[in-house]
Amino acid sequence: MDFILPPSMSASAIQWEKLLPPLIPRLSGTYGKYNWSPTLLIPETDNGSSAEVNCDDSGFTVQVDVKYFSPKDLMVKVIGDFVEVEGKHEEKKKSGPGFTTRQFNRRYRIPKGVDTMALESAVSPDGILIISAPMLPTENARSLT
Repeated sequence: MDFILPPSMSASAIQWEKLLPPLIPRLSGTYGKYNWSPTLLIPETDNGSSAEVNCDDSGFTVQVDVKYFSPKDLMVKVIGDFVEVEGKHEEKKKSGPGFTTRQFNRRYRIPKGVDTMALESAVSPDGILIISAPMLPTENARSLT
């Protein structure tokens, strides 16, 4: 689960120990054979799913860190007003039977005025997925030409 916080607030600024007890009656102790502690419930600030979304006069861009995925492991699609990014990587374990799987799903709302038919995506050598689309021409831009 991702927590969406205002840019001025970090996850470390939230007093989770005051917020979670009313939501989860038993924060620490045991439940059956499982041990629980508050640290298991606090989201990490660096969870590996960092993304940067920008929209200005030049267009709409999303940059997602996908360094653990190859381009063939990724799928980018537009569904309605959203661009969806899915990544799934599976590899056979080096020692013993079985597979190791890593996957994620993200959705980003496409702002009004973006030309979704011109949306492009590419993976940089640094492992950053860059999704971009220009803005649709406006009436003011057409009258100037």
